[in-house]
Amino acid sequence: MLSGSDLKRGVRVQLEGDPYVVLDVRFQSPSARGASTLVKAKVRNLRTGQVFERSFKAADRVDEADLELRPVQYLYNDGETYHFMDSNSYEQFSLSAADLTEDRFYLLEGLAGIRSVVFNGKVMSIELPQTVVLTIRDTDPAIKGATAQAQTKPATLETGLVIQVPAYLESGELIQVDTRDGRFIGRAKT
Repeated sequence: MLSGSDLKRGVRVQLEGDPYVVLDVRFQSPSARGASTLVKAKVRNLRTGQVFERSFKAADRVDEADLELRPVQYLYNDGETYHFMDSNSYEQFSLSAADLTEDRFYLLEGLAGIRSVVFNGKVMSIELPQTVVLTIRDTDPAIKGATAQAQTKPATLETGLVIQVPAYLESGELIQVDTRDGRFIGRAKT
């Protein structure tokens, strides 16, 4: 069991029988004497994909979700369905775009480091590696002399994801992207 103060980003908990992942945590210390610290957590239901805020007292007890993580390989998508294969058992399964939410924008065939999140024998979602390498499909031309300040511009990546990149990058370049928040990290080493 975890206490409310143990909650942090990425921790998986079980609330009302469903598994949740903590997306963000804020601690709020009340000014009144004797009042306990409040923990405001933004959580996503791994079964339904629903995201909402939940408040806990620092001393509240929260059950850890009994989840199993299995290595998987992304195979392909056929429009709205994404197909995967369990790397150990070679069993195939699929998840809808709604199940994957924003994670679908980081999937490339052959991407390594993906794990399936299994709850009660059923695959609920996937866990991506922290960074992925993607190609810039479309962006404005590089801005000459844009080195005085850190300027950014929107770029559409090969998966359809749109992120902000430095102004000096051009279409066709490989970049590293943080899968947790969709942030540009740097150029990818080839």
